[in-house]
Amino acid sequence: MTKPPNNQASQFWRLPTDALCTRLGCSLQGLTATEAAERLGRFGPNSDAPPRIEGAARAVLRRLLEPLSLILLVAGIVSMLTGDDVGGLIIVLILAGSIGLDTIQEGHAVRAAEILRRSVALKAEVRRDGAFCEIDVDHVVPGDLLRVRAGDIIPADGLILESTAFTAGEAALTGEPYPVQKRAGATDPDDTSNALFRGAVAQTGEAIALVVRTGRDTVFGAAASALAETQAPSPFERDLREFGLVIARATLALVLVVLTVRVVFGRPVLDSLLFAVALAVGLTPELLPMITTVTLSRGALRMAGRKVIVKRLAAIHDLGAMTVLCTDKTGTLTSAEITLARSLDAEGKDNARAAQLGAIAASLGGDRGSLDAALVAGRPDAAQGWTLAGRQAFDFSRRLGSVLATGPEGTLLIVKGAPEAVLALCTMDERARTAALARVRELASEGLRTVAIASRAWSGVLREVETEDETDLAFEGFCAFADPPKPTAAAAIAQLAARGVGLKILSGDDPVVVKRLASLVGLNPERVLSGTDVAALSDAALAVQVRSTDAFGRLAPDQKSRIVRALQAGGEVVGFLGDGINDAPALKVADVGLSVDGATGVAQAAADMILLASDLEVVADGVAEGRRTFANILKYVRMGASSNFGNMLSMAIASMVLPFLPMLPTQILLNNLLYDLSELGIPFDRVSAQATAQPQVWSMSNLARFAAIMGPLSSVFDFLTFGALIMLFHASPGEFRTAWFIESMATQILVIFVIRTNGRPWRNWPDPVLSASSLIALLVAMVVPFTPVGTWFGFVAPPPLMMAGIALLVVVYLACAELLKPFAIRSKRKR
Repeated sequence: MTKPPNNQASQFWRLPTDALCTRLGCSLQGLTATEAAERLGRFGPNSDAPPRIEGAARAVLRRLLEPLSLILLVAGIVSMLTGDDVGGLIIVLILAGSIGLDTIQEGHAVRAAEILRRSVALKAEVRRDGAFCEIDVDHVVPGDLLRVRAGDIIPADGLILESTAFTAGEAALTGEPYPVQKRAGATDPDDTSNALFRGAVAQTGEAIALVVRTGRDTVFGAAASALAETQAPSPFERDLREFGLVIARATLALVLVVLTVRVVFGRPVLDSLLFAVALAVGLTPELLPMITTVTLSRGALRMAGRKVIVKRLAAIHDLGAMTVLCTDKTGTLTSAEITLARSLDAEGKDNARAAQLGAIAASLGGDRGSLDAALVAGRPDAAQGWTLAGRQAFDFSRRLGSVLATGPEGTLLIVKGAPEAVLALCTMDERARTAALARVRELASEGLRTVAIASRAWSGVLREVETEDETDLAFEGFCAFADPPKPTAAAAIAQLAARGVGLKILSGDDPVVVKRLASLVGLNPERVLSGTDVAALSDAALAVQVRSTDAFGRLAPDQKSRIVRALQAGGEVVGFLGDGINDAPALKVADVGLSVDGATGVAQAAADMILLASDLEVVADGVAEGRRTFANILKYVRMGASSNFGNMLSMAIASMVLPFLPMLPTQILLNNLLYDLSELGIPFDRVSAQATAQPQVWSMSNLARFAAIMGPLSSVFDFLTFGALIMLFHASPGEFRTAWFIESMATQILVIFVIRTNGRPWRNWPDPVLSASSLIALLVAMVVPFTPVGTWFGFVAPPPLMMAGIALLVVVYLACAELLKPFAIRSKRKR
């Protein structure tokens, strides 16, 4: 019996009815309208706290206060204050567009929380002033007498007082796909069969219950409250913030050093200030927000084509960085549809007889529950030629039911029900009965639910069946049922494993069932931790155990989120895929939350992405898209960490050594503008399979390694250029600046074709859009110095021999960059 999560104080099903009435201050006659109104004021409406909604202004301000955004804002303002109105305006507009797109995209997620209101009943039937009446579900209060019938969504938690053949589907709460029998009366401490829980669905029969918990105090409400909690920054957001801080420190340090040294050496203060500001703008990756937003937006569009709706753009990167995917069982790995798995005879051999008789009984006189539906679906034509002559409805206290059917075999009494109950009525010796029960336990160890079938020929008058008639039965066999894994589950798990993503099952279902499922889908079934086991472990011990355990059963919602946190504490980037109310806390805590179309409103509201097809293959496709998106963002960052940073560093050093500025502030800004234009095609670029083979993370140490190798390489060639221009070509200041501008633009733009792929460039051609944006920007940089426009920027056309020398240096630089690239991008990911 699955126990929905609750704390000790909330376990009302353990209390006697009179004690519960005393605690609630009510009677078993229901409430009066006056009492209900007073309780509504005291306990509040039977609804959940709305998710904390962030206003548009606050959302924009939060993004604007990110380090990288502040750097860009300051750079844009300073540029405009120092005369570069166009450059400053471009920077500010890029920043505003990026923040606006991000805010609008994530704003859609807030509206998704409204689905929550449609996931519970809108009306409820309660007893007020001595008579049952319908009221708005928000007005149900503790102490109400509640009546629920088949098809109703249960509106509150309560203790059952009366029931008639009542079962409830609690899969969304507990993960268990089978209907749960509900009845009044005392139970074992861990048995909740006498309790109703908000959000469950009444499947058969009718029940009257005493309402104990409403709104946020219910199991449903506790899970839904996760939506109101502030979500921690995602891995991508943390990485972006850290990168912004690194850039801010480097920019500030370089600008202060250059400005101080030039002033100390007696250089003009205004020229030094303008040059330092230009350096700061040149160092600032002003296109990063735009590149990031456009790349993620394109990724979201492609993922929509793959049946994934993205609610939070940054989640695309987080999905690509994911190293462990935790998933619920029911509805994700399995279809949540009970099927007839086996039909066995009395000797345990596969035989269709038991399923045939079971399907006749289910078709003619079943309770229309999920097990009867599975019997009929397994043998749809079984009842042809048979007619119903009488029946004894399924009795939950006796755990069996029977039908009297007339057909090709004459008249048969067919009895089906719990194995222990049916076997006790059969003419078999104790040894055979013991063997049959052992077979039931064996089937249970395989995760199968069993129903026994028995029959006897009817020789009397056709009439309604009495319980006294259910004797001297011949045991026909067992029907075994399963919630089987989806056909694609095992292949999708193997596909995820090949991409470096491990999978763990976090289920509220029986550990035996979870163990069986784990073995069927290719996970390690040797060890399954139950909710009891998890509760007994400290956080540190759990962090160790989760590394080697693939399957968990009988978990409460808070235990699912605790396991997610334990994995995160071990350095994993964790995704969670779930569709039930009990999955909401884990969805909120995970680095990336995934839900499915048709899931409960709570799960959809808590998730970052919604899969339109409830299939792990869709997740595997999404992982590849996330890595592709991140790979393109990383190209831009690598460019800034290589030639761009190297050129600005070289310029800073040269400005302190040369008697003239190595490049005028306007030339630096033109360099920066053309360089940015060359990168506009990055979001459209192709990505090699090698780049998406393993989880992608934005590692500052890896970027530092790349910058430490490729940045100095760029500076070395800058200094070679300086030496050649001064010592070989005796260039004038104008020629020096022009030649170095051309060399700087050529190295910065062309190196993207080298560092955009981990392999050889000629084996992985760039997308035409990237080729066009890069080569057009390079062509403009090559042509402008030789046109009248060039004089506006202070350019002087260099002689042909000087240009030939510059071309040679560029070719040698690109060759060296290709040779050193494997050392720069080689990294070992911590796991």
